[in-house]
Amino acid sequence: MDNKPSVMNIALVGGKSYCKEILEKTSLDQKEGEITEGIVAVADPDPQSPGMLLAGQLGLITVNDYHELYDPRYDIHLIIVLIPEQNILEDILKTRPPNIRILSYKVFELFWKAIGLEERKLRERTKEMETILNGIQDFILVITPDRTIVEVNDAFLTKMGYSREQVIGRKCHDVYQKTYDQCNEEDPVCPLREVVRTKSQWRQVRTGVGSDGDPRYFEINVYPIWEKDSKISKFIHISRDVTERRKEEEEITRRLEHMVEERTRELKETHDKLLHQDKMASLGKLSASVVHEINNPIAGILNLTLLIKRILEEGPTRQKEIDQFNQYLDLMELETRRTGRIVSNLLAFSRQSKMEPKRLNLNRLIEQTLFLNSNLLKINGVKVEKSLEPDLPYLVGSGDQLQQVLMNIISNAVEAMETNGGGVLSIETKHLSTEGKILASFRDTGKGIPDENLSRLFEPFFTTKKKGKGVGLGLSVAYGIIQEHGGSIHAKSEVEQGSTFIIELPLKQPSGSYD
Repeated sequence: MDNKPSVMNIALVGGKSYCKEILEKTSLDQKEGEITEGIVAVADPDPQSPGMLLAGQLGLITVNDYHELYDPRYDIHLIIVLIPEQNILEDILKTRPPNIRILSYKVFELFWKAIGLEERKLRERTKEMETILNGIQDFILVITPDRTIVEVNDAFLTKMGYSREQVIGRKCHDVYQKTYDQCNEEDPVCPLREVVRTKSQWRQVRTGVGSDGDPRYFEINVYPIWEKDSKISKFIHISRDVTERRKEEEEITRRLEHMVEERTRELKETHDKLLHQDKMASLGKLSASVVHEINNPIAGILNLTLLIKRILEEGPTRQKEIDQFNQYLDLMELETRRTGRIVSNLLAFSRQSKMEPKRLNLNRLIEQTLFLNSNLLKINGVKVEKSLEPDLPYLVGSGDQLQQVLMNIISNAVEAMETNGGGVLSIETKHLSTEGKILASFRDTGKGIPDENLSRLFEPFFTTKKKGKGVGLGLSVAYGIIQEHGGSIHAKSEVEQGSTFIIELPLKQPSGSYD
C-alpha cells in the first residue's frame, strides 16, 4: 500500500452565484501543497456563467454537460448539485456511477446558509476585535514564526507613519530597522527568538528613534500563541512609547537628587550649628574658671601701676626706684603676655571656622587645651599626670575641631571628679606604628559610669548631668568629629573607680573626609 493521502475530488453542477461563492472561498482557504480534498470540476450549459468563468481562471475542469463528470479520468468522488430543479437531481441519481456520491441542492443550501450565518457572526466578531485593537494606543502586531507581519493596528501605522500595505507581508525586522538600530535578522536579543528560547512571554525596554528623529523609549511585550502540537503559531507583539514616562521618572529622580542635596546641605548646616553651640557651651564653662585666672594678673598689673605712680608723686626718682620700676615692668610684661595668651586661646577656640585639615601635633594640642583649663583644674583640685610619647608623628586633621573634642573630654573628667573633691586625670599618647594610628587615652578617678548608661554615652541629647549643666551634645559632637577624621572613640568605666576615654586617629585621612 502506498502512503499517499486520500483525496476527495468534488464537482459542482451549476455555475451561478453559489458556484462562484464556493470557488472564491475554497480557493482562498487552500494552501499550496496541503490540499487533501477540493473542487476539481464545474458543469453548466452556460460557459459565461460566473462560476464557469472563475473555474476557467482557476484552471479547473469545465464541461457543459454534467454527464461528462462521470468520466473515470476525472476521478470524481462527490457531485454537489447547485441547481434547484428536482429533475436534474433525479437524473443524476439515475445515471451516476455507484462510486460517485450526491449532495442535493436542498441539503447544500441548508448547510451553506448555516455556514453563512456563522461566517457573518465571525465577521462581526472580527470587526469588533479590529475596532478594539484599533482603539488601543499601544502598537500591536501579529507576526508569524517566520517573522512575517500578518496584522497590525491603526495606532502603529499612525504613530510610525506607515500605510497598511507597507507593513503587512513584510518581515518585522525590516519594518523596525528604522526604529531600532539593533533590530535585524541577526539581532542576538531578538524578542521573537527570546520567546522561543524561554517558551514564555518576553519583555524589554528598547531605545529607538521616533519619526521626528528624536530618541524614544519603547516597552516591548511579546506573547506566544501555541498550537496543539506545542508549536508557536503566531506572536502577538505589543509595544508602547514610554518616552514621556521615562522623562517623568528622570525628572522625579532629578528632583529627588536635588532634595537629597538640599537635605544634606541643611544637615551639614545643622551639624555646624551644633558644633558651634557645643563649643559655646564649653566656652561658657571655661570662661567662668578663666575669669579668676585673668583677674589675678590684671589686679597685679593694676597694683604695680598704682605703686609706680605713688613713688613718682613722692619726689625725684633715684636709681634704686628706677631699678624697682624695671622689675615691676618686667612683671607687668610677663602677666600681660600671659593674659594675652589666655585671651587668644579663648578667641581661637570660640571662632566658628570651616573645617581646614592641616598637619598638627596631638601632644601640642593637648598642652594648649590643658593651658586653657588650667584654672578649672586648679579650683577643682584635679592633678594632671601626663605620659605623652615624645616625637609623636604629625597627623592630618582640623585642630579647631579636635581641640573641641579634647575640651569636652577634659571638662567632663573634671566634673566627674568634682564631687570627690578632686582627683587625678591621666593623659597618655602613643604611636601605634603597625596600625598607622595615634592613640590618646584620658583616665579620671571620678565616680564612673553605670553600665546601663555606658552604651548611650554618644547619643545626641543623652545626659546624666543636672539641669543647667549640659544638654547632652558634647560627647555626641565629639563622636561625629572623630568619625569625620576616620578615627574611633570609645569609653570604659567602673562605678566609683573612674572612666577612661580612648581616641584613635589615623595619621592619614581616608579619601572623602571633609567633603
